[in-house]
Amino acid sequence: MDLLRLACRIMARVSTFRSYQCVLLLACSLAVVAFYYFGSENQNFSSTTKRIKQTQSSHNANRNDADLTMDTRLSQLHGPEEGPGEKDEETPARRYHVLMMFTKVDKSRSLQDKFRVAMLSMVKHAHFLEGEILVLHFVSDQPSKELGEKMLQEFLTHAIFKYEVVFHDVGALTRSLFPIVEAMQKHFSAGSGAYYSDSIFFLSVAMHRIMPESLTRIVQLDLDLKYRTNIRDLFQEFHRFAAGAVIGIAREMQPVYRHTFWQYRKDNPTTRVGEPPPEGQPGFNSGVMLLDLAAMRSSALYNQLLEPTNVAELAERYSFRGHLGDQDFFTMIGMEHPDLFYSLACGWNRQLCTWWREHGYRDVFQLYYGCDGPVYIYHGNCNSAIPDD
Repeated sequence: MDLLRLACRIMARVSTFRSYQCVLLLACSLAVVAFYYFGSENQNFSSTTKRIKQTQSSHNANRNDADLTMDTRLSQLHGPEEGPGEKDEETPARRYHVLMMFTKVDKSRSLQDKFRVAMLSMVKHAHFLEGEILVLHFVSDQPSKELGEKMLQEFLTHAIFKYEVVFHDVGALTRSLFPIVEAMQKHFSAGSGAYYSDSIFFLSVAMHRIMPESLTRIVQLDLDLKYRTNIRDLFQEFHRFAAGAVIGIAREMQPVYRHTFWQYRKDNPTTRVGEPPPEGQPGFNSGVMLLDLAAMRSSALYNQLLEPTNVAELAERYSFRGHLGDQDFFTMIGMEHPDLFYSLACGWNRQLCTWWREHGYRDVFQLYYGCDGPVYIYHGNCNSAIPDD
């Protein structure tokens, strides 16, 4: 505007000089054009910059960083033939949750090798339907998490299914578990007392109290497994649970509990406790477990059995002193309350350990070890070699 006023003043002063009138008019026109042209360009540039900053700010504000306080997530939400913009946002994805303990893996080459076998075989056979996602949960310490993230980038490269990866901090879960399971540790831990660090081995016992209400089913798996079929098929076993069942678990395939219950068996010579299948109660193996978290939350009986006084009473009744954590607890309560458990076929947890055959039980070992039917998952417990097939 200052330029226009200056031009007009000049025109007024030189109005008597008609010979310069055309030149002055031309100058005024050029000044007006320059003002609107350059002024408009500056305004457009500023608006565009503002919009870019607002867009970037909005993007950052919408990041789900809140989850990082509890866990670390990696995800691959696009199938091999699905682009980023092709997902139907109105159709909620169906998630299949599995959980593995992943602590001290950075310090153990053996655990790393087992994890490689487990994940590569799982990825090889796994496939899911449209709109389904496999969520892989790992309970881990920080060094193992860093290693696990690198390993998973390799193992999941050729996955033909959608997946998410969640790392849970073992320290946070231990702090949550300890008050719940402290009383039972003295009965089912290897040490002579209740150790804070041992509580993580009872994760499955109290999973329903730790995981969010929205998570209703999860499969807990050992690292020393090899999959021979689609992991999705294992989740179909949830539909076979009878009313009142809260956990799906396979029987123990060695005479572990024949040995552990020796005092009770001596005092009760006709008992079925510790006897081999099909008529006996050989106990459970926790290498593969289906946890119906919704049923666990709603079962008054199951939650009563978690109470310290009830744990102590049962342990005393059965003269029980174990060292295998959650597996011991499930075995003990299963002796009196078998309806809480769905008996998973041995082929879903084909245990390969033969340690007890060489330690006093050769004469009865095969009665426990036999498994008819197809093998879906090999379990290389006690560092047993897993077949290559």
